[in-house]
Amino acid sequence: MFEIVPEQPAFMKITSLLLVALLACIEAPRLLSAEASAPAALQGDAARPSAAHWLRSELYFGVGRADAGDPGMSEEQWRAFLDTVVTPRFPDGLTVFDAYGQWQNRPTGQVGRLRTKVLVILHEDTPARRAAIDEIRAAWKTAHHAQSVLLVMQPAEVSF
Repeated sequence: MFEIVPEQPAFMKITSLLLVALLACIEAPRLLSAEASAPAALQGDAARPSAAHWLRSELYFGVGRADAGDPGMSEEQWRAFLDTVVTPRFPDGLTVFDAYGQWQNRPTGQVGRLRTKVLVILHEDTPARRAAIDEIRAAWKTAHHAQSVLLVMQPAEVSF
């Protein structure tokens, strides 16, 4: 039949609750540190490895003087450069911003103003990808007799 079990004394209930709380305090930091150290999974794109190290590369291209009558490079010329030089090296995509650059010539004190295209490419940090960035810069400098193409690289967390 049924057996009647007497209720636990209050001190046993408190002891049980304290034991559960103590175990939670011991286990929580271990579980949180395991989550923090795991690499972020790239969800939605099986072609990209989940543990890859990514970079955000920004390249700054001067396309014409902003304060002179010089029209500089046309949009068609810029797009041709993207289509023939950049996109074959980074076919997965890129972003372009129109920008304006300014500096002061130290010896003369004159201010220079330049229309600029900022190219942003998110890519895996591999020797081949870094070489492709250098090839783009070299191609621009050669084709346009440019002194430089500014490059900024930063680590990036990427998710698709």
